Amino acid sequence: MITFSLRRIVCTATLALGIMSLSGASRAEESVPTVPSVSMTAPKTGILAGIRLKLHHLHTGESIDVAYKEGGQYSDQGVNMLNRFLRDHRTQDTADYDPREFDLLHALLVKLGKPNATIDIVCGYRTPLSNNFLRTRSADTGVAEHSQHMLSKAIDIRIPGVSTLKLRNAALALGMGGVGYYPTSQFVHVDVGPVRQWQFGGRPANQMASRGRRHGHKRSV
Repeated sequence: MITFSLRRIVCTATLALGIMSLSGASRAEESVPTVPSVSMTAPKTGILAGIRLKLHHLHTGESIDVAYKEGGQYSDQGVNMLNRFLRDHRTQDTADYDPREFDLLHALLVKLGKPNATIDIVCGYRTPLSNNFLRTRSADTGVAEHSQHMLSKAIDIRIPGVSTLKLRNAALALGMGGVGYYPTSQFVHVDVGPVRQWQFGGRPANQMASRGRRHGHKRSV
């Protein structure tokens, strides 16, 4: 009887220890933090994907499709590529553009409902040498002596499928800088200098354009 009792006690103790061991293991497993699954596919949002510009240079024949802004910040690589693309095609000199000019171009495309359109570049950066050459070709060329092009703050543009007048009106509506209307040459000057407007050549688009010409604003390009 004593032997049987001892065996019973030993068995009971062993069973209790086993239950405690299993309980502890279960609690240990529950205490391990769960690692959340991570998607390897980046969300395709406009900001994360970058703000892009598609440009075609009418003088060099070059085209570019570049993200100049990513995550709300200007991309050094993208901006440098645009600086090179917008170089003075006569001298091959480059300059550091005011990046707000790129924002202006993008805002203009959005305003026109063509965010993915390609912009034709008529003129980008101009060195003082090139600016003087253009300004002195004839008695009245519409080129300013102190042009915003020399400050890397201006670009002359066209957008295929958009009339020059419609492009000019959209640029004026933005109010982001100077807007020059060149109906005869069929391009629009946009810059991030002081807000102003003028017209050179062709019939006046409105009375404001006529006043701008009388005050000599036509030479602000």
